[in-house]
Amino acid sequence: MNTQHRQVAVVTGASRGVGQGIALALGAAGMTVYITGRARGQGGSRLYGHALDGDLQATAQAISAVGGQGIAVTCDHGDDAQVQALFAQVERECGHLDLLVNNAAFIHDQLIEPGPFWAKPLELVRILDVGLRSAYVASYHAAPLLLRSRQGLVCFTSSFGAGCYMHGPAYGAQKAGCDKLAADMAIDFEGQGVAALSLWLGPQLTERTRVAGEQHGEQYKAFLADAETPQFNGRVIHALLNDPQLMSYSGQTLITAEIAGGYGISEAGGRQPPSHRGLLGDPRQQHPARVI
Repeated sequence: MNTQHRQVAVVTGASRGVGQGIALALGAAGMTVYITGRARGQGGSRLYGHALDGDLQATAQAISAVGGQGIAVTCDHGDDAQVQALFAQVERECGHLDLLVNNAAFIHDQLIEPGPFWAKPLELVRILDVGLRSAYVASYHAAPLLLRSRQGLVCFTSSFGAGCYMHGPAYGAQKAGCDKLAADMAIDFEGQGVAALSLWLGPQLTERTRVAGEQHGEQYKAFLADAETPQFNGRVIHALLNDPQLMSYSGQTLITAEIAGGYGISEAGGRQPPSHRGLLGDPRQQHPARVI
């Protein structure tokens, strides 16, 4: 396996949607990209009765087709042993890691339905297991490999739901938790050449949001008109990874739509997705106190 001259990334939860688009953008930048999903082929996920496409092996092949090196790894991020095995494979095959994108999360098909949390299935709370706890576990196993990189990055895909009410308390707690993981991991990584960041992504143009939009047309129509592609966010992540000033951002929660312009990144045709800061709020600023 020829990984000598490529940067190496792991993108969790990349069979479809946001993770898939981020992984494809990193591949187009020439990276070796390990992608994870619970099934190597079609995963069989459904939303409102619609089958959602998502093939881990096909995504790995697509990454290689655009100039990267895609490596599919079947991994259930609810199983710590499988996560450990994933990073053991990265160590054997590459010896180091440049980028971890913590994206895997359990998304229940009733997440965006109206109603209080107690009227929805208790299973929605699994986003705290696969989405928050799993991100900690992946970062734990990735850290020794990231420390061998010239400049490493742990990145969490978060959202404005970390700061405002969005889809209920389980979703909000998971996103806020990712922001806090990034802030505190950055302190532990200080002086080690590894940054930790949480990124607030805007509404994403994915198959899931398309299906959801068909069910909640007016509610989602305005948001989706200015939505981001996952590839847009992947290009932002790649630019951050290679920014000489990366360490100055470590520990922060950044809004990808706001920082993209500084890297010359836009959507097709030059469209610049808007920041929703004014509508949905600001990322929380962490207090500088440290209790060791």
